[in-house]
Amino acid sequence: MSTLTVTTWSLEQTSAADLRPAADPGDDIRIVRAEVPSPEFSRFLYASVGGDVHWTDRLGMTYAEWQKWLDRPGVETWVAYEKGTPAGYVELEAQDDGAVEIVYFGLIPAFRGRRIGGHLLSVGVARAWDLAERWPGLPRTERVWLHTCSKDGPHAMDNYLRRGFRLFDTKVEEEMEVSSPGPWPGAAV
Repeated sequence: MSTLTVTTWSLEQTSAADLRPAADPGDDIRIVRAEVPSPEFSRFLYASVGGDVHWTDRLGMTYAEWQKWLDRPGVETWVAYEKGTPAGYVELEAQDDGAVEIVYFGLIPAFRGRRIGGHLLSVGVARAWDLAERWPGLPRTERVWLHTCSKDGPHAMDNYLRRGFRLFDTKVEEEMEVSSPGPWPGAAV
């Protein structure tokens, strides 16, 4: 197996006023919270969005591990739909220190480049800032943060910066190059 040099950038917002929302792409796009924790649906989103950009860390999770993750207070999945078809998602995780991490964010390849990503990220970040209102007992959000890396899509970093995120850390590491199966066996890109 060969190695791959991967740059990981960490970005943050420290105030809800930092968010610079993207334009709404129109009536055909809806963004809805997946209120019923569903390992099947979450794994579908993860594999479909991340298959061509080598998301592999969750592929080995069991049904019980997915369920345990999704049942945690302050974990939310927001899904973008175009005319009723899932187009992408943003997954939020509240942390003990008042931070909310955007754990995963992205679009299914067929929906990229259509102005959906900026709107989905805008809604996801806004929901991160008001997360404590939906989860009694969580601390008020003081910070929203995320990681992105050189394996992500070519427009990811620009989208984060346009939404008002600021860079706070950069790491460069060598990783073993792992082949992603894509959203189903044989669908690797």
